[in-house]
Amino acid sequence: MSDNGEGGGCGPCSSICCRFIITSGFAALFLWLALRTSQPTCSIQDLYVPILKKTDRSIGNRNNNSIFFDLKLDNGMKEKGVYYDNISLTFFYDPNTSYPIANYTVPGFHQGHGKKAHWKSVVEAHGQSWEAALKNVSNGNVSVFRVGLSTKVRFKIIFWHTKRHNLVVGAGVVVNDSGKIVKKKGVKLKSGSPERSCHLRLLLFSGLLVVLL
Repeated sequence: MSDNGEGGGCGPCSSICCRFIITSGFAALFLWLALRTSQPTCSIQDLYVPILKKTDRSIGNRNNNSIFFDLKLDNGMKEKGVYYDNISLTFFYDPNTSYPIANYTVPGFHQGHGKKAHWKSVVEAHGQSWEAALKNVSNGNVSVFRVGLSTKVRFKIIFWHTKRHNLVVGAGVVVNDSGKIVKKKGVKLKSGSPERSCHLRLLLFSGLLVVLL
């Protein structure tokens, strides 16, 4: 008997299914790449504590409780903006991180994609005995301050905004006997816990869009 080709009908169908699966996979990947977000990079670019300047022991400087700082916020995403709530900065003198010596609030603002922002200001330390810090720098050692940052951020993706995500980071900043930060390129503020990410949810959302399409 001749072959009437009934079994060959699955070939084109299988090819179409394979192409659909591959195309859907690439579409989901591209959507995920387009929708995924990353936290802005926060760093202390400069920190100056005048009272620790070893070469200036004038009465005026010994009563100076000022802390000058330069905060840098870097939105490394090329196609997504960031909306910051008010940003709380907290300053501690190590090793005592239970009681802050100064606080500062940066007003909330919108940061465009790929943009960097610097916030330079000064805070007054309170309730701090500088004896240990002065002793350290007088002996040629360094003093360590800790800077903590906390806020909530939203991301603008195309025509919509994400919900708010916590951004809580901090780092130790080393100061020498000139009262200035030791690390010239700044100190990156890092999270003490795994970064909370919405990548998985965005990937699932991408897959849902592919199915609907």
